[in-house]
Amino acid sequence: MHPILFKLGPLTVHTYGLLIATAFLAAMTFAAHEGKRKGIDPDRMLDLGLWILVAAIVGSRVFQVAVEHKYYFRNPIEILEIWKGGLVFYGGFIFAVFVGVWYLSKHKMPVWKTADVLAPCIALGQAIGRLGCLSAGCCFGKPTSLPWGITFTDPDSLANPLGLPLHPTQAYESIGDFLIFAFLFLYRKRIKFDGQLFWMYVIMYSVLRFVIEFFRGDAERGFVHVASFDLSTSQAVGIVAFLTAVVALTQLKRKAATA
Repeated sequence: MHPILFKLGPLTVHTYGLLIATAFLAAMTFAAHEGKRKGIDPDRMLDLGLWILVAAIVGSRVFQVAVEHKYYFRNPIEILEIWKGGLVFYGGFIFAVFVGVWYLSKHKMPVWKTADVLAPCIALGQAIGRLGCLSAGCCFGKPTSLPWGITFTDPDSLANPLGLPLHPTQAYESIGDFLIFAFLFLYRKRIKFDGQLFWMYVIMYSVLRFVIEFFRGDAERGFVHVASFDLSTSQAVGIVAFLTAVVALTQLKRKAATA
């Protein structure tokens, strides 16, 4: 693929960074419009988006460094080179949730209604952002003989090994995220209670990510041993997220029925 989009003198524009910026702009444009439809100040939504962006970048990088601490201990300067890739979604998501709740509480905004507005935006942002991963070669898949395998040859690519067809796990997730976005977009006017759309997103993404992890080839992302099974860190977090979402949906549904 093309990790570097172009160079102009000393300026290097990385495809990953450009697509991440595009993902954020697309997600927040949708959030502002959807927030307005649901009676939430669009300016507040944009401001919230900026806070979430910073929290997501910091959290995803902290999670990445924690998982691959041995590598970053040997190459500490690369901790700051986020434009090359290497952001762990779950780390960013967890940080963003804490910062988002703080912001909503500070400005007395409806938590679950706002979360429902953000759910499709997150899926849309992920779908575009994973194309950035594909261009950079990070989050690469295992070798495959399938006809849609992608062979990375650019020496600037993060994929390993180069020259062999790999599962395009970045494309798998991008397609899955686009489908999740489409479902949430179509279902958003049919929800029965606030918070339903957000937790539906968590369930769907947890399942998607759990399955895709089996095809990932970047073993450095970390593994945990659970009940005689070796799960990737993201799979373990995904299980917790899935169960949390099921409990939250059940409680919110019961609360709405008795209101």
